[in-house]
Amino acid sequence: MIAQPAKAGFALHMGDCMLILGHRLSQWCGHAPVLEEDLALANTALDLLGQARRWLAYAGELEGKGRDEDDFAFQRDTHEYRNFLLVEQDNGNYADTIARQFYFDFWHQLQLAELKNSSDERVAAMARQAHTEVVFHARRSRDLVIRLGDGTAESHRRMQQALDEFWIYTGELFEVDEDDEALVENKTIGDVRALHAPWLKQVSEALNEGTLRLPQAAGMRSGGRRGVHSERLGYLLAEMQFLPRAYPGAKW
Repeated sequence: MIAQPAKAGFALHMGDCMLILGHRLSQWCGHAPVLEEDLALANTALDLLGQARRWLAYAGELEGKGRDEDDFAFQRDTHEYRNFLLVEQDNGNYADTIARQFYFDFWHQLQLAELKNSSDERVAAMARQAHTEVVFHARRSRDLVIRLGDGTAESHRRMQQALDEFWIYTGELFEVDEDDEALVENKTIGDVRALHAPWLKQVSEALNEGTLRLPQAAGMRSGGRRGVHSERLGYLLAEMQFLPRAYPGAKW
């Protein structure tokens, strides 16, 4: 039966994406440009962390080896993570963070809308719970891209530069493997390839409104779902996992 391990792998992938992006956003706490953004980024990080816990807990149940969400978060090495390369990229400046969030939020919103119709009721329930949060995330990141793009000459320059830089990581959002195809067949998930056209339409419309151009790239980078990551993820995990690994079994 390929469905069970494939489903566990998909849950792990989703959980890893939310965990890593949530941790990236949490790094802005106390450092955002204005207090309102400090709070907004922290709240988005908390939303993603809550989603990560649900996905990773389900992955553990499906795996059947007694691992829980904490084990997945703190006791794995870089090559065992299955998140997109996009979400592990450094925060950079504020425009960089918003560009990364903008691309991911639009994908995430479309993905969850599909998953609400999953034949797996647990997946459907998690998608329904998260979708309301992510609709707000996407609305917010869209608004910020437009405001920065149509703001000052400097904000426009930085926003365009950030969009261009992160574009090469967006192709991975729409890749599928054999396990995905098996899950599509039994209607656990939808075919993510079908989301590319609506994603591109929404992205293009927002960029046009913000007087920004759609980036172009000769090729795309991928590998995160196969455990092939950049050195950036290693540094992130060294920070995130330090306490549980230094004091195994500690109770907080």
